[in-house]
Amino acid sequence: MFTGIIEDVGEVVGVEETREFRRIRVQVSPAFADLEPGASIATNGVCITACEVEGDAFTADLSKETLDRTTLKQVRVGQKVNLERSMRADDRFGGHIVQGHIDGTGKVRRFDRKGDDWILEIGYAQAFSSRLVWKGSIAVDGISLTVASLKDDALEIAIIPYTLEHTNLHDRSTGDEVNLEFDVLAKYVEKLVAPYITQLGRGTP
Repeated sequence: MFTGIIEDVGEVVGVEETREFRRIRVQVSPAFADLEPGASIATNGVCITACEVEGDAFTADLSKETLDRTTLKQVRVGQKVNLERSMRADDRFGGHIVQGHIDGTGKVRRFDRKGDDWILEIGYAQAFSSRLVWKGSIAVDGISLTVASLKDDALEIAIIPYTLEHTNLHDRSTGDEVNLEFDVLAKYVEKLVAPYITQLGRGTP
């Protein structure tokens, strides 16, 4: 489990196509010096496993499911990626519950400055609308963020300077695709109430 508080911005330094997987190599900062093989790392919000750790970089294999569902299908050498190691039981909980299981992708529609903040507008599939609420949590490329406003098929988020500086958001521009993970609590509630909504639709008491 993760919290959406980004620890480091790494750089993809290698991409290799194998028979069944795509293997990537990511360079990290000294903050990850204690990283060991088998560790889970949220990479742009996607939970992947460090298969090998050598020097200041780790390698990970990306499955077909990961490539089909996330923006890592477009990963390239030189790309900056948000990194967070899995949460320890005695850690401070700084963001919200992030599983590293991407629900889908969204597209940046607008990203411009408004006063001291930046407004990030992301379009999303309407099938996800029931999982979003005003002031609710969402993970965008692994970053724990708060929904500032909602439209029919888009959400807006206010990005503070600290977040812009300490994540890869400064590389984002209109048209870019981003990974979205919706609050797991919203997903549980959605599943629990679904049978009752169906009954109401049928007029069943």
